[in-house]
Amino acid sequence: MIKEISPSEVQEKLQNGENIELIDVREDEEVAEGIISKAKHIKMGDIPARAGELDKEKEYIFICRSGRRSENVAAFLQEQGYKVVNMTGGMLEWKGETVPKQ
Repeated sequence: MIKEISPSEVQEKLQNGENIELIDVREDEEVAEGIISKAKHIKMGDIPARAGELDKEKEYIFICRSGRRSENVAAFLQEQGYKVVNMTGGMLEWKGETVPKQ
């Protein structure tokens, strides 16, 4: 079972100043349209090679366009021993601000 969080719950955590780890797994052209300001961008296809950059002691919230790819990434990383949460509904349901990718 993958833990889930809604876009509104993520927004609430950010507004409350909680230190959360967000990882956006969308493709470059999707992220070019805007990314949640605190999110780190690691494309889904790059996750296996870059998983070592993640800390197994931290919990990561994964984001994509609709919540499906991020769920697959979360399942993959959970099997590797990472603490993961999937943002259901993805950026399609995100009502908060986005910024251009840096």
